[in-house]
Amino acid sequence: MGYTNGYNAYQKANVSTASQGRLVVLLYEGAIKQLTTALSYLEGRDKVEPKNIEKFGICLQKAQQIIGELQVSLDMEKGQDIAKNLMSLYLFFNEELVAANISQDRKKIEFVLNMMSQLVQSWRQVANSTANAPAAKIDNALNIVG
Repeated sequence: MGYTNGYNAYQKANVSTASQGRLVVLLYEGAIKQLTTALSYLEGRDKVEPKNIEKFGICLQKAQQIIGELQVSLDMEKGQDIAKNLMSLYLFFNEELVAANISQDRKKIEFVLNMMSQLVQSWRQVANSTANAPAAKIDNALNIVG
C-alpha cells in the first residue's frame, strides 16, 4: 500500500513539474505502454481470447485518448507544417486503432506502436534540448532519473 501511494505521489509530482516537452514524452510513453499491453492479448494468437476482449479494447481506447490529447496539444499556428503533419499522423493512428479494435489486427497495432516509438525518440531529443531544459536527461520518463 505504501509503495503504491509513494509511486502515485512521484508520478503526480513528475507530471506537475514537467516541461511541455517532457509532458509530450509522458503521453507518448503512456500510449506505447497501452499498445504493448494490447498486443500482449494477441500473443501467439490471431484473435483475442473472449475473456480478454474487454481488456484489449480498453488498452486501445486509452491509447486513442492519449493520441487525442496529443492532437489537442498541437499549436497549429506556431507549429505550421510540423503541426499539420503530426495532426494527420494522429488522425491516421486513431483510424488504424479503431479498425484494429474491431478486427483484432495485430499489424495495425504494431504499425502505430512502431511509429509512436520512433516519434518518442524525437520528442525526447526536444525535451532534452537547452531550450526545454529538464533537471536531468530523459531516457525514459517513466523511470526515476537523477
